[in-house]
Amino acid sequence: MTNDVQATSGAFTLTKQDNGVAILTMDVPGESMNTLKAAFGDEISAMLDDIDADSSIKGVVLVSGKANSFVAGADISMLAACNTAEDATTIAAGGQAIFDRIERMKATFVAAINGPALGGGLELALACHYRICTDSPSTQVGLPEVQLGLLPGSGGTQRLPRLIGIQQAMKMMLTGAPARPKQAKKYGIVDDVVPQSVLLKVAEQFALKRKPEREAPQKSVMDKMLENTGPGRGMMFKKAREATFAKTKGNYPAPGYIIDVIETGMRDGVEAGLKAEAEAFGKLVMTPESFQLRQIFFATTDMKKENGIEGVSPEKMKKVGVLGGGLMGGGIAFVTATKAGVPVRIKDVRPEGIANAMKYSYDILNKKVKKRFMRNNEMQKQMSLITGTLDYSGYQDTDIVVEAVFEDVDLKQKMVADIEENCKENTIFASNTSSIPITQIAAKAARPENVIGLHYFSPVDKMPLAEVIAHETTSDQVISSTVEFAKKQGKTPVVVKDGAGFYVNRILAPYMNEAASLILAEEPIEHIDKSLVKFGFPVGPVKLLDEVGIDVGTKIIPFLVEAFGERFTAPSAFDKVLADGRKGKKNQKGFYSYEGKKPGKEVDESIYSLLGLTPSTKLSEKEVAERCVLMMLNEAARCLDEGVIRNARDGDIGAIFGIGFPPFLGGPFRYMDTLGIKHVVERLNHYASTVGDKFAPADVLVKMTEENSTFY
Repeated sequence: MTNDVQATSGAFTLTKQDNGVAILTMDVPGESMNTLKAAFGDEISAMLDDIDADSSIKGVVLVSGKANSFVAGADISMLAACNTAEDATTIAAGGQAIFDRIERMKATFVAAINGPALGGGLELALACHYRICTDSPSTQVGLPEVQLGLLPGSGGTQRLPRLIGIQQAMKMMLTGAPARPKQAKKYGIVDDVVPQSVLLKVAEQFALKRKPEREAPQKSVMDKMLENTGPGRGMMFKKAREATFAKTKGNYPAPGYIIDVIETGMRDGVEAGLKAEAEAFGKLVMTPESFQLRQIFFATTDMKKENGIEGVSPEKMKKVGVLGGGLMGGGIAFVTATKAGVPVRIKDVRPEGIANAMKYSYDILNKKVKKRFMRNNEMQKQMSLITGTLDYSGYQDTDIVVEAVFEDVDLKQKMVADIEENCKENTIFASNTSSIPITQIAAKAARPENVIGLHYFSPVDKMPLAEVIAHETTSDQVISSTVEFAKKQGKTPVVVKDGAGFYVNRILAPYMNEAASLILAEEPIEHIDKSLVKFGFPVGPVKLLDEVGIDVGTKIIPFLVEAFGERFTAPSAFDKVLADGRKGKKNQKGFYSYEGKKPGKEVDESIYSLLGLTPSTKLSEKEVAERCVLMMLNEAARCLDEGVIRNARDGDIGAIFGIGFPPFLGGPFRYMDTLGIKHVVERLNHYASTVGDKFAPADVLVKMTEENSTFY
């Protein structure tokens, strides 16, 4: 018989047990995940006073009251209230002080982690004397603050390097990538990995131990020279700065501060490191880059909570069909089986098509097994959800069929008829077309209300966006169900209106066309691509065309010209390039060369003689980027004005997740607000008079200038 004594204060409950171990449970009321708030400071301090005053408590196990997460991080919304860098520094220093106190407590503290322990959640666990985590697939530990333009501000930059070594810790902070249970044990972040059923029992055993005398992290001879000697460390931090700058092009301030703060702590001691960490955190909260990255975080969080159509709840998709075993079909089947966990049946006209689509999933999963991120039996389980067929057997009870066949209207209409004949009355037909309006695909359908567009981006397993395209008669129920299905596949769905190019490809086309015009104006290809990478895009427009496939990338142009007229007419260069049999990376022949030591890295010089050009740099990097980006901004404004997207927020998320628009600029609409609409119109007018009419500013932008209004 135990005489447990409980004390609760807001989010925390302290249960004192007879065995000398107290359980401190964190459970933020009314929220699905625990987040740390500055307001909890007093509550935690009172609990720690209670523990200090009770000599019968030998150890404390810190555990989450949420079933499937530990602590997801600090509550970012509290940063909006900071008016100065000092305000934000004070928040960081407050968190540091509490975690320091936990580290210095007489009782042994053990963090019992199940589910995500991220950001402030991992920093809290690092302040404990031991960490135990479960082997659950949802368990992960990491410091992802860099993705919000911040750094870990509650001691993470100081404790993690000392626990697992500078290089591994720095890598985790600079990428924001989390570690899974086995990795976390291997790195030395956690002391043990156990099944969830015994998590508390094992944590209690650790809580009754003495505090650990931790040895320095195990390192190779080379790492010891780098991390433990002054010159070695100097060289290591110098290399880290160079590599980081090469990647960020100086567009993101947080990675530089992370390296500085770790270096300060390692050189001048923990106290100096913590002071530098809090100050850098304060400065970063005030940067425009962090502001934009936090807005993206809030926008995607809001979108996760929304249904496709307000008030219409989605139907669950229990069985899925995929038509076409190409790259897209294989990718769609993969995210359906592995992310949504739903059985998926691929239909193709050739057995090789099905085999290739199966191989797509097998290759990705097998890599995970080899790296020990996943057990072999888990891979087998996921693979068993994917089956194939050459006819429509097994299709009669599918809830949704995603079509990923060749871009041809007649073929797609035939697919609609086949599905209506072989499936249930309410089976959804979702087309993954990139260019054909859904209205045309549904033109001959017996049940057009079931037809919708669901446009994924390549490669499907990596790209986070999906466009959900409803035509005039798509039912609300089908829209909501499709949006929910895309979310289950791990996508961020944006609902757009039907029309040529939908949203993402429609704003991408003028940008790509402008890059082609610059090639014909004899600007060197690498200069064009470098200019846009420096602006903040992950790859330049010409390289992107090679990656996507020049034939695929240009297929959409006629649909856009037919719908919107001359401003979408592509430069003649594309026809000549295609006539020469150049399709890009897929047939090893494009704007870039795929031979020699650096395949795909250098421009194929023969492209210039093919087009009769003699390249020389005439425009600055800034001018090249401005011309391409202005074409995209102008078209985005038209899309919003025509109701192609529902709001500026969806337009920004669509461009960031679908095209790789620079996240630190917040998306096309936030960027136009930052520049000032008046400035955007002035620059468009400048190019309209010096380059051509295609730059004429959209009516909506001219009107906004007159009214002095903004998108947000």
